[in-house]
Amino acid sequence: MPTPRSIASLSLGFGLVSIPVRLYTATESSAAIHFNLLSKEGTRVKQQYVSALNPKKVIPRAEMVKGYEFDTDRFVIFQPDELKALEDGASHLIDIVAFIPADAVDPIYYDKPYFLAPDKRGGKPYNLLKKAMLTSGRCALAKWAWKSKQYVVQVRAQEDGLVLQQLLYAQEVRSIQDLGIEKLEPSAAELKLALQLIDQISQDSYDPTMFEDEEQKRILAAIDAKIAGQEIVATEHPEDGESSGQVIDLTQMLMASLDRKGGGAHKPRTMPAKGTQVVTPIRKPIAKAKRAPKAAAKAAAPVPRTRMKK
Repeated sequence: MPTPRSIASLSLGFGLVSIPVRLYTATESSAAIHFNLLSKEGTRVKQQYVSALNPKKVIPRAEMVKGYEFDTDRFVIFQPDELKALEDGASHLIDIVAFIPADAVDPIYYDKPYFLAPDKRGGKPYNLLKKAMLTSGRCALAKWAWKSKQYVVQVRAQEDGLVLQQLLYAQEVRSIQDLGIEKLEPSAAELKLALQLIDQISQDSYDPTMFEDEEQKRILAAIDAKIAGQEIVATEHPEDGESSGQVIDLTQMLMASLDRKGGGAHKPRTMPAKGTQVVTPIRKPIAKAKRAPKAAAKAAAPVPRTRMKK
């Protein structure tokens, strides 16, 4: 990944201590594959905005303004400088209001994460706060107003630095109780087998490097196949079919799962599933996709599960 660039200079308020920090995005989504909208002739199409009152009238972007609908079809219009003033009114202070146990926040409330790094003359208080949180086993809850919106954030400490995690408000998270999930008590034998299966494929820690985006590799391989002049043929998969309605003996399924694992450690599947469809050439091959992995560039290679999504 490219060297991250700071997106804001802020202050982290720790009691009467103000720690100058810089804000960095913590995630990168540029690896996503995007498909362009084209005409049937293969040419690019452009999006245009038209008037709701006169659909034949195209409104250039330079003539657009932003407004808030306060009543049906009634808007109050904001000029660009007024919108900028709303953003400028945000505070550059991340104000810590409480310290709570490090695992007290349910991850369902997690939103976008950021990194915090010390700014000039902020190194000593920054490291003091980090060490204090690690020693106490607590994280910080803080308020932060940014880009005309106020956030509740969690500041948690890692050995390498501080992470700022935007949190969702209570009204932004649905309750699982609304689903009315039926509660059925498992038998002692079923629970014992389930615990054995969990123990069999358990790991002591999470290593994100052991996983890779297999779906992205599959789609890039399919793109290479299309560039090379091959036809993408969909394959039927049993797991995609409708349920047969057969009654399943849960105990037998758990025992079969234990036997299938054979006591070995669980590893992510990296090989294509059986029954993958070989693509059929339809024209003379041309250049391969630059973005695809080298292993996916062979014209005769099978392409697993080539169901394309928009």
